Amino acid sequence: MKRYLAAFVLSTISVVLTFGQDEKPMYELHSAMLFNFMKYIQWPNEADGGEFVLGVIGEDDVFNTLKTRYDGKPKGAKKYVVKKLASAAEAATCQVVYIGKFKSKEFEAIKAAISGKSILTITDSNNLGQKGSCINFKVIDGKLKFELNNASVSSANLKVSSQLSSLAIVI
Repeated sequence: MKRYLAAFVLSTISVVLTFGQDEKPMYELHSAMLFNFMKYIQWPNEADGGEFVLGVIGEDDVFNTLKTRYDGKPKGAKKYVVKKLASAAEAATCQVVYIGKFKSKEFEAIKAAISGKSILTITDSNNLGQKGSCINFKVIDGKLKFELNNASVSSANLKVSSQLSSLAIVI
């Protein structure tokens, strides 16, 4: 059953990557993909209870979509909490931080604030994958793709499934 569920979620990511991009706003695609990424990444102490905090900085539409769809829902023994971040320092309290395109200049400050912590960074700006973001959205030939920086993921002490890696542009 787990295998079928994994295949379904991966096919959903794949479909989002290749079809329907013209029909949905980009923030909807980012929100859906971001949520699906979390299913294929393992955090230390993931089985412990409490909150699983997803912080968003610089993208109100992504924040509103995630808050409406996922805030308060279960993630294993934890529950999702979606927060709008006002500063780099607040990022240190999250498990996932999404940095919107218009706040990409704050990436270095956020990266410094979360250094040594198990936090997945997801960005939407040219070259941030190479600069240390774990996952970076990228449009190639009109299609939404994503880069996966294995070194950044490893330094955050996170584990990415090979299924997700196979869909990424690995850098």
